[in-house]
Amino acid sequence: MPLYKTINPNSQTTVKIWKILESFEDLMNNTQLKPESLERVFGMKSELHQRGFLSVRHLLTEFGYQDSDLFYDEHGKPHLKDGKQISITHSFHFSAVIVSENVVGIDIEKQRNKITIIAHKFIDYEFDYLKENDSDYIKKLTAIWCIKESLYKLFATPGLSFKKYFLVIPFEIKDKETVAWIDYQNQKYRYTIQFLEFEGFTCAYAIA
Repeated sequence: MPLYKTINPNSQTTVKIWKILESFEDLMNNTQLKPESLERVFGMKSELHQRGFLSVRHLLTEFGYQDSDLFYDEHGKPHLKDGKQISITHSFHFSAVIVSENVVGIDIEKQRNKITIIAHKFIDYEFDYLKENDSDYIKKLTAIWCIKESLYKLFATPGLSFKKYFLVIPFEIKDKETVAWIDYQNQKYRYTIQFLEFEGFTCAYAIA
């Protein structure tokens, strides 16, 4: 079973990353799904998304949970029946789940040059320190996206603009962490975010 990596940021929090090597059939054969999950997975048009969805259920098993232990609220935020906090992500052939006593968010993205095309949609302040000729430019853009997406999941306030409400202070890829802020309704919320790279992907996770 391709459990790729396990990280324990603190005593209350665990991150598990899965490398999706199995076929859809193999993932299905070893997964028990509740009826609404079955309907959801068979309604997906992309096998890549189907395999991502199923790999997350395998990660739940690694945590000692089943698909029936997971539910979603009206905003699509995942929850666990035992009250622990959870966040879920998948991108291409990697997926990840973070479980904690604290409110959390996680995101994985593939590092791709096309992110430069949409950078203006999610970056404002960060352009002050980003340099296009930096060898880590694509990696930094991807990290910023992952950081903001993980914070968006943690903050759980639908519709917040990454560009307007989120800012990430200057960092280097080798730092593997940075500070980010959410500036919303005249209040500032400060977070220390961890991130890592593997096989051309970036993963960031936020813990409240």
